[in-house]
Amino acid sequence: MAAPASPRRTLGTGTPGPLGDSVSAHLLSNGNPVIVRRTARRKTGLSAFWEDGQAVIAVPARLTLEEEKYWVPHMAAKLEASRRERQRRIPASDEALLQRSLSLSRKYLGSRARPDSVRWVSNQNDRWGSATPARKTIRISHHVQGMPEWVLDYVVLHELAHLIHPNHSPAFWAELEGYPELETAKAFLAGASFAAARNISGMGGDDLDP
Repeated sequence: MAAPASPRRTLGTGTPGPLGDSVSAHLLSNGNPVIVRRTARRKTGLSAFWEDGQAVIAVPARLTLEEEKYWVPHMAAKLEASRRERQRRIPASDEALLQRSLSLSRKYLGSRARPDSVRWVSNQNDRWGSATPARKTIRISHHVQGMPEWVLDYVVLHELAHLIHPNHSPAFWAELEGYPELETAKAFLAGASFAAARNISGMGGDDLDP
């Protein structure tokens, strides 16, 4: 059977607008849940994004059920593939994380922050990252592994800057001004912490510091 005519499609992790005319939960053939939002305000196109760890597909209210049955699994599969690819690029080992940190230090801090150790940790549930300047060590929560690369880079840069300034002084924040995703990453983490505070995810806070 031929696929329904293709509406415009977008893929991302952004935050959608207000709820539309209807919201329904679906269980795909692979067992993965997905939320479908229909809204008359969306005239054309579908979009797929993650919201509080849940796959969401936003569709126009005029979309037929036949089109929905085709496009919802299709968009959900592309969304999941996009997340897997993003996670694949996140350094899995402590050594890879250290090398990424040194690269970020060279690019944004003139190599003035040179940690001896940067590790993933699974016992850090109330903060995204922490640093011990006296030991030149950094610990990054395993919760960050599922986040976009630019969020990980901000968390690492934040802790690298603490190896130079063990506070949140104006000089500390000045070190981070060159990072182009600074405000976007801060907003992303604030949203993740907001969700966690309501028991939507397993992360309990938004601290980055020791």
